[in-house]
Amino acid sequence: MILQIISLVGAFLILLPFAASQMGRLAVRSRRYQALNLAGSSALALVAVVERQYGFIVLEGVWAIMSAVGLWRVVRRGSGSS
Repeated sequence: MILQIISLVGAFLILLPFAASQMGRLAVRSRRYQALNLAGSSALALVAVVERQYGFIVLEGVWAIMSAVGLWRVVRRGSGSS
């Protein structure tokens, strides 16, 4: 049950910034967008590891890495405060 909750929260944390960016309410290169993607993909990667779902480990692991890189770049530039 707890893994299902973590999965749902992770999915929400990825879908929320995506939807907000599609509606023009959140920039993809913002800290908030990158941080929410990192949190969501990390949660989903954790569940994938526990469940031994190797395809999803790769998918969510790479997503988390790329979100971390994106967040690092935004923070380093000092832009995208939202």
